[in-house]
Amino acid sequence: MRILTCAVAAAALVGAASVAFAADATGTIKSLDMSKDMITLDNGSSYMAPKGLKLSSFKVGEKVTVSYTKAGDRMDATSIKPAT
Repeated sequence: MRILTCAVAAAALVGAASVAFAADATGTIKSLDMSKDMITLDNGSSYMAPKGLKLSSFKVGEKVTVSYTKAGDRMDATSIKPAT
């Protein structure tokens, strides 16, 4: 029973450590890296663009809102839209 309790506690700890959270960021595009599908805003944060989104439709200097999830150090954009 004690081994089972330890195993369950360890699994819960590992699961909690890999939880992603969602957020939004608004800023001006500083750079676009088409080869890596990466967008960097003027605050220095970089986001991986979602599959199917054409980064070529955006321009450096354009103000955008990025919705993203963060897991560890990686930030994956779920949507990128012109800011209003």
